[in-house]
Amino acid sequence: MLCATIAGALAVGLGAFGAHSLQDLLAADRLDVYQTGVRYLAIHAIVLFITGWIAVERPHKAFSIAGVLLIAGMILFSGSLVLLAVFNYRVLGAVAPVGGLAFISGWLILGLGTWRTVR
Repeated sequence: MLCATIAGALAVGLGAFGAHSLQDLLAADRLDVYQTGVRYLAIHAIVLFITGWIAVERPHKAFSIAGVLLIAGMILFSGSLVLLAVFNYRVLGAVAPVGGLAFISGWLILGLGTWRTVR
């Protein structure tokens, strides 16, 4: 849950930075990539916080695994998109799909943990 709060604060800070400082510096397509990275970071910060909350209420190993995968997705997907947009390092575009797979896996493992603890 601590990682979620840090990610949430980072998402707000990066969002504000993008809106106030990058809008005039980046081309529209790169700004869109930046905003996508920040949006996914914000969404998954909330999901990670809820995952932590669920893990406290209904302990199961799946929730810990889901949390790790969500954090990996935030770093790999969101991080690579933000860095790609700002620094234009094209190689970072290859990292984003790995982060996307981590997000998808995290969601699926979260669902598995929920199914196993509710039934």
